Amino acid sequence: MIRINQIKLPIDHTQGQLKNKIKKILKLRSDDFSYKILKKSIDARKKPELFYIYSVLVETDNETHLVGRLHNPSVMLYKENRYSLPESGENFLNSRPVIVGAGPAGLFCAYILSLKGFAPIVIERGSRVDKRKRDVENFWNTGILVPDSNVQFGEGGAGTFSDGKLNTSVKDPGGRNNFVLETFVKFGAKSDILYDNKPHIGTDILADVIVNMRKELENNGTTFMFDTLADGFEISDGRICSVNASGQKINTDICVLALGHSSRDTFYKLHDLGIDMQSKNFAVGFRVEHPQEMINEAMYGKNHDIKLPASPYKVTSNFPGGRGVYSFCMCPGGYVVNSSSGEGKTVVNGMSYSGRNGKNANSAIIVSVTDKDFGADDALAGIRFQEKLERKNYELGNGKIPQQLFGDFCQNTISTSFGNFNTQTKGKTVFAKLNGLMNDEMEKSFILGMQHFSHIVPGFDRKDAILSGMETRTSSPVRMIRNENLESNIRGMYPCGEGAGYAGGITSAAIDGIKVAEAIVKKYKPD
Repeated sequence: MIRINQIKLPIDHTQGQLKNKIKKILKLRSDDFSYKILKKSIDARKKPELFYIYSVLVETDNETHLVGRLHNPSVMLYKENRYSLPESGENFLNSRPVIVGAGPAGLFCAYILSLKGFAPIVIERGSRVDKRKRDVENFWNTGILVPDSNVQFGEGGAGTFSDGKLNTSVKDPGGRNNFVLETFVKFGAKSDILYDNKPHIGTDILADVIVNMRKELENNGTTFMFDTLADGFEISDGRICSVNASGQKINTDICVLALGHSSRDTFYKLHDLGIDMQSKNFAVGFRVEHPQEMINEAMYGKNHDIKLPASPYKVTSNFPGGRGVYSFCMCPGGYVVNSSSGEGKTVVNGMSYSGRNGKNANSAIIVSVTDKDFGADDALAGIRFQEKLERKNYELGNGKIPQQLFGDFCQNTISTSFGNFNTQTKGKTVFAKLNGLMNDEMEKSFILGMQHFSHIVPGFDRKDAILSGMETRTSSPVRMIRNENLESNIRGMYPCGEGAGYAGGITSAAIDGIKVAEAIVKKYKPD
């Protein structure tokens, strides 16, 4: 197979032009070759003139000879790295593996185990997608929260109500990343996620993908227990021996803790149980909305007749004292959503549908938080810090999303109306003064960040940019310690995914779930 990098074509090119370009680069005389797209991205460095940049894989005759005579650094021989399942271990399990959590980490862990002949039990405190969607829509419309069936809890995890971004910074030579994307396509995602530079599914499609994946898992022997809380763990001689699931005792030698970052009650139980964990740094801030048209113009330039995808952006900066400010979970053409999961606490997130056709762009602009901000140095201090902010946030809006324009935030005054564009939210909103939620240093850093980002995205610090309070759950505030075999200090318990502090998004959580499944497979074989 031959890989060709840096194929540059006009933004309005056809697939025929791409094939002809490949033929020209390889100096082929016939069309007797096949290709597939490996990566595709937009090059806007010389805007308003835009290009697509491709990397492709080509199969043809005499590949080694062909590459050798071209002497082109963008053309090389390539061996595709396909994911392969590990060989099973020698130890028999006395009982079925239990996975706590049906988010990406738990689902992909269960998927690998099922492919190797295990029959895991997946315990999920929240509801199936269909009921969960009804509960979430009702919450957004009425403010009536179902504590265990909401944006955070339920089938698919928190990512089900998000933009469905699948890009990750995880470097994985074992092919797990591609395996995750291919699995999503198998269960209903569009195939362009396999090559888009910044792939996303969209919450509308992701929900169906998750259901299709669950159905195949059930056909392969996996049992799902929805609306079931893992509220107790029995330890004997330093090893897990059973899990209590809403009053039902399940004996097991293996318990995968694929918790989401919002499973705070379970974190407290595990801490009391004696599982090793430590606090870790995270970040908090506000969802910030801008007109998507403004972002498109900044990223693509003006006067484009060709319909282009809603543009994302990524901005980051550091200020004296080491306080970082950066964008997180940017949602092009998206909505700010009330993603609360606890009574008396309000937290927001961002969400996009697959078409990304909302009028606004939104992103969390967040400020780094360290243990110096927590006011304590124990493992759960970060959780208590988050909860304190969310209670204050709830009180500001009385359960609604509190909002303020950026210009008014800088002046420490409450907003009374929107500017030249309106908010796009899921959940009721109210104007409130967000000043004081963060400490003075964090607020100053946030304002400096907004002003600095205007040099990258003109208009980013516009006075009518809409702030929504408050994004606090950017990542887990704890990390559960695990050894080289991915076990905790309690044998048979495997911390996994975002809640355990080992992932930061759908794809990285899925990859970590795969890694934990591999560790179990290498040690055990199915009965």
